[in-house]
Amino acid sequence: MRLKKFLQKFAILLLAIFSMPLSIFAYSDFIIPGGQNIGIELHSDGILVVGFYEVDGKKTWESSGIKIGDKIVAINGVKVNSIEEMVTEISKRKNQSKITLSYLRNGKEIETNLPIYQDNEGITKTGLYVKDSITGIGTLTYIDPNTKLFGALGHEIQEKTTGKILEIKDGKIFESNVTSITKSNSGNPGAKNAKFYFDQVKGSIKENTDKGIFGTYTEQIPSITAYKVAKPNDVKVGNAWIKTVLNGNEIETYQIHIDEINYNKGNKNLTFTITDQNLLNQTGGIIQGMSGSPILQGEYIVGAVTHVVVDSPNKGYGIFITNMLEEAEN
Repeated sequence: MRLKKFLQKFAILLLAIFSMPLSIFAYSDFIIPGGQNIGIELHSDGILVVGFYEVDGKKTWESSGIKIGDKIVAINGVKVNSIEEMVTEISKRKNQSKITLSYLRNGKEIETNLPIYQDNEGITKTGLYVKDSITGIGTLTYIDPNTKLFGALGHEIQEKTTGKILEIKDGKIFESNVTSITKSNSGNPGAKNAKFYFDQVKGSIKENTDKGIFGTYTEQIPSITAYKVAKPNDVKVGNAWIKTVLNGNEIETYQIHIDEINYNKGNKNLTFTITDQNLLNQTGGIIQGMSGSPILQGEYIVGAVTHVVVDSPNKGYGIFITNMLEEAEN
């Protein structure tokens, strides 16, 4: 009898163990490396307050309690999701001296009164600088040919004023050609300068996280060689290569040396040095817009460029490709 009870308990325990949810990732064993320069447009989840201005010498916003980083979600009880919608609702009340404004702070919705004023040209002024989107450039890291998911950057996009990660509603990546290079030097990271083609959309963005931006690639997948996905233990100290664009839309390959490997789950898993003199001559080191450039080693795609060492721009950091792939599927 005791044996029977033990077996029953053992069976229940096994059932409990095997019923536990498992993290199963469906990304492909081989993926298409990127390197393309891309334009990026993100739409924030709410209208972000990024600054203030005086109206007729008055700090009109002070009585409302609004702070930089708050997200406006409604005007006089009407939900607003963009600056255009906000302006439309305020214009309906341009003959009033104040509006009722609802905003989010730390996940809590707060309602307040905000004075509004008409200038001599009939323009309504609120004293608030607001933003509902961010535009920039970066580098596409990979496309999964089976799922059509893509990843880029290898790090988050922050709102510059608040220094916080931008919570997004949606976004897109689109064609962008590099027109010139501002070179890096010690203490001053350089940048790619680029032209945007907003109408040539390549994909829709669903996530903005500390491991990159992710979404669905909507154009035809490039017919280029796929690389095997490197697990962290496959990555070795030694020579490797990055793919990026420095002129127009031409992807070039440049040599680096992986100096150190860190197995944590952040976005600085690899420390590397640029050893390609051609790249150093053109850029002075790692530059803004290079984030997301895929890192290749042998038959593997191992990661992506994420950060520059500001005082030594020939050195930088990279993220494991598996960290990006797993994040894309979360």
